[in-house]
Amino acid sequence: MMKLWQWLRAKWLRARWLRARWLRAKCPWIKHPPGMIRLVQCLVTIVLLCAFLVFPFRTPLAFSANIHSVQPDVRFKLRTDIGEGKLIFAGVGGKINHQVNPDLKVKVGEVVQITLIDGDGAEHDITVPEFNTQSDKVVGQGSSSVIVFRADKEGVFDYFCSIPGHVQAGMIGKLVVEGQTTAKVDEDTIKTVDIAQLPTNVPKPIGQRPTKLLRLDLETVEERGRLADNTTYNYWTFNHKVPGPMLRVRVGDTVEVHLKNHKTSRMIHSVDFHAVTGPGGGAVMTQASPGEEKVFTFKAMNPGLFVYHCATPMVAHHISNGMYGMILVEPEGGLPPVDREFYVMQGEIYTVEPHGNRGNLEFSVEKLLSEAPEYFVFNGAEATLKKDHPLQAKVGETIRIYFGVGGPNYTSSFHVIGEIMDRVYEQASLTSPPLTDVQTTTVPPGGATMVEMTLDVPGNFLLVDHALSRLEKGLIGTLVVEGAEHAEIYHQGIHNAAIATKATPKIPAPNLSSLQPRT
Repeated sequence: MMKLWQWLRAKWLRARWLRARWLRAKCPWIKHPPGMIRLVQCLVTIVLLCAFLVFPFRTPLAFSANIHSVQPDVRFKLRTDIGEGKLIFAGVGGKINHQVNPDLKVKVGEVVQITLIDGDGAEHDITVPEFNTQSDKVVGQGSSSVIVFRADKEGVFDYFCSIPGHVQAGMIGKLVVEGQTTAKVDEDTIKTVDIAQLPTNVPKPIGQRPTKLLRLDLETVEERGRLADNTTYNYWTFNHKVPGPMLRVRVGDTVEVHLKNHKTSRMIHSVDFHAVTGPGGGAVMTQASPGEEKVFTFKAMNPGLFVYHCATPMVAHHISNGMYGMILVEPEGGLPPVDREFYVMQGEIYTVEPHGNRGNLEFSVEKLLSEAPEYFVFNGAEATLKKDHPLQAKVGETIRIYFGVGGPNYTSSFHVIGEIMDRVYEQASLTSPPLTDVQTTTVPPGGATMVEMTLDVPGNFLLVDHALSRLEKGLIGTLVVEGAEHAEIYHQGIHNAAIATKATPKIPAPNLSSLQPRT
């Protein structure tokens, strides 16, 4: 042990001698290097001590004194999931509970905490680029990550998953930072009207009755309406709704059409009925200036489901702003009875602003001519047949959907996810035998179809255009079916021999081929 101590002391003394020798070589003016070394050591110690007292403590003390400023003012929890046929953020708790890609509303200046929980087991993250924040990746069901940031500027910003392809698959929502300007936008939005036509606004069946003279009144109205949450658009409408009212007559009726253009309109408007035999379908006779009323009369000579629309140049502009609807000309004797009837039309909206912007959006003629819509809609507004006015029916009922495309540009591949259309009257020809057992039916702009189906099981059935990218631009509806389960038709898990195999019988297709096309 003594030898080890002597060896260590010799090493220490040699190190001191070498240090002194180095100092003499570098600093020849120093006469007493050991004493100077001690002085330098003392000075260095003092400097380090001062730095330690001044700088290291500053950050922790400031953080502690200001800790209230970094405590979250508002907290959100989002869970990744799969819903509605796409990847989503699902709200957890509070006002956003169970909401899909919920709007996260905060006040400007608030500190925001967002907790992301992996609910589907795949790799995800959450990114808010405007505030330069991105979470760590979460992988595995139940794993989580948190981001905290200050919302220091007002506006509407995207939050999304940055994994390639996940935005396109549906993982994108809005962070709404409210200030004076945003509050004004919301206030203006609240004052706007709901222009979406109710799918249940279908006139009563005509059935058996003699032909007669009918008067149909249409009013063209330009007004700001709700396109999406916190988003408005300046619609042009028939009778304040998109689509315009569904009209119903029988073959052989004489129809007197009164078209009045509201005095507050800025444009000339008109109407072209595809059910009319005559130049312009009535448009030539109904070009009405603001405050003016025009009248024309026609005879309904052909049964079918027909589109009507404004035909004032530029016609596509008037149609895309909402000026379309349908008229049903029933065959003699009427249509076979069903339990419920619905009225649905598809359209496109062309805005200057990209899809998802808030506030009042402006029409873009460039995008219209390029056929590049920002919104695809059922009944005038984004997802209105899902969130606001879903179709509702019961198990065992037979329903009929009158479906048309206002357009003006895109053909629809109409499909009901989870159902098969028992009968499809292709191109809305009511005097031709229907197609049976159809999955998807094609409807061109300015065209229509009539579909019927019997509802065998309960659940939510999505109405879509099977050009499914359009779903991401607002084109979705829901058919909500209530009633008893039928496990013999549809159930979770493996086959159970104890479950009865008898399924609900289908209603046979009615024979309409004998109906005469003219009277």
